[in-house]
Amino acid sequence: QVTLVETGGGEAQPGGSLRLSCEASGISSFNLATTGWYRRAPGKQRELVARITVEGYLDYDDNVRGRFTIARDNPNNIVYLEMNDLKPEDTGVYYCNVIRFTDYWGQGIQVTVSS
Repeated sequence: QVTLVETGGGEAQPGGSLRLSCEASGISSFNLATTGWYRRAPGKQRELVARITVEGYLDYDDNVRGRFTIARDNPNNIVYLEMNDLKPEDTGVYYCNVIRFTDYWGQGIQVTVSS
C-alpha cells in the first residue's frame, strides 16, 4: 500500500512561513521518483506549485517562485515545501505528488494565510 502523508499545514499570517512535509511509504526506489506539490485554492482548479525531478531540476509556478522552495530527503522518503513570505492568495489545500511508474497523491493538507 502506497501512502503519502502530508504534515506541517495550518494557519499563518501574511509574510509568515510554513514548511510542509510529505512522507512516502510503499514506494520502491523513492530516489528515482519525481516529486512535487500541487494546490487547489477555493473556487479554483488544482495547479502545480513546485516540482523536483530525479535529476534535481526544479520547476516553480510563477506565483511562488522566489518565495517557496522544494527539497527532498531521499533516505527518509520525504519531500518538503518551504513556504516563505506567504500571501492570502496562497490559501488552499496542498497535495503531495510522487511519480514512480505511476502517479501517487496525498490526501491534501490545508494552508490558510490571513491576518
